Amino acid sequence: MNQTADDAPRDLHHPLILSSRVIGTPVFDRDGNQLGHVDDLSIEKASGKTVYAIMSFGGFLGIGAKLHPVPWPLLDYDLERGGYTVPLNEEILKEAPNYDAAEIRLLGGPDHRTYGETIYGYYGTYGVVPYW
Repeated sequence: MNQTADDAPRDLHHPLILSSRVIGTPVFDRDGNQLGHVDDLSIEKASGKTVYAIMSFGGFLGIGAKLHPVPWPLLDYDLERGGYTVPLNEEILKEAPNYDAAEIRLLGGPDHRTYGETIYGYYGTYGVVPYW
């Protein structure tokens, strides 16, 4: 029997995942309320380490959504929900650093530490430390 990747059984305990399977994955608070979804990933070129999950939050049908770079260590995959959980809620995210689509591209640019200081300064109370 020839099996394609789409037909293959899914090993949900596999330690690796393709970015294409992460993008679009829902993100929930600890109470199970969906906050948004993973819109993109920010990966450090040299180490290959995922630094941020770029989370889309708010808006309606993608219009007016804000992009929030959430430090990757804050996300935990929840098998039962089929998505990530974060120790955040809607009120916390409303105040969190967020950027429009054009500015989000600058996260890895020359000012990446300035952006990082803002982001990690906000989320530092949750125990995450800058990746550099």
